[in-house]
Amino acid sequence: MSFKDKVVWITGASSGIGKAVALALSTQGAKLIISSRNTEKLEEVKILCANPDMVKILQVDLDDYHHLDKLIQEAISLFNGIDILINNGGISQRSLAIDTGITIDTQVFKTNYFGTVALSKALLPYFVAKKSGHFVVVTSVVGKIGTPLRSSYSASKHALHGFFDSLRAEIHDANIAVTLICPGFVNTDVSKNALTADGTPQNTMDKGTANGLSPDYFAKRMLKAIARKKQEAVIGGKLEVLAVYLKRFLPRVLAKVIRKLDVT
Repeated sequence: MSFKDKVVWITGASSGIGKAVALALSTQGAKLIISSRNTEKLEEVKILCANPDMVKILQVDLDDYHHLDKLIQEAISLFNGIDILINNGGISQRSLAIDTGITIDTQVFKTNYFGTVALSKALLPYFVAKKSGHFVVVTSVVGKIGTPLRSSYSASKHALHGFFDSLRAEIHDANIAVTLICPGFVNTDVSKNALTADGTPQNTMDKGTANGLSPDYFAKRMLKAIARKKQEAVIGGKLEVLAVYLKRFLPRVLAKVIRKLDVT
């Protein structure tokens, strides 16, 4: 699949993976709708794009998921259609479960799960009516395995896998694809912005994140998976990919490894 002239809507496009994907798609001639809460940062991303005249900005707050359906017609009108929705917006978490209040769990799910699902459900009737479309969901390797200090985050990503795997089966005959992208460590600000036990950002970068894949390299591999309409793609370092296979074939071994793992 070529991305030239495809209309791609990206959430969480103001930084990190979303920004890198937007820049990569722009070089391939895609028409972009970039979204996040921070329109100033979105303007900066637009300027950096190869074809800024083919980039539209649409502010989206995934936490306000009860009203996301009102954005659909506005989004469609920007380029008279939408071909691909890349659900990339989200937030991470770094704290022990015993220290983490339920309000933090709720906040993480509100953004990562309910916001993503609400936006996708709102767009779904449009895809069904035109008998084509592609949902792309950026989850995480911890959407496949659970690691310490990320209980709420991991749970929200596991939930996305459950929802979109089910949705894929339901909409297969409507010619609508679903691709789950599972990043390992990527060098972005995700750990800096992660919520701690009291709800404040961690404001420091994890070692794994600092040593992770570059966003630009990750974006190239992610776009290859989307172009091939893969159902799922794990993109990360050797250890993260190995962990996914251990979970499937040697779960007891993985459990022992994770207990000793330095995930800070």
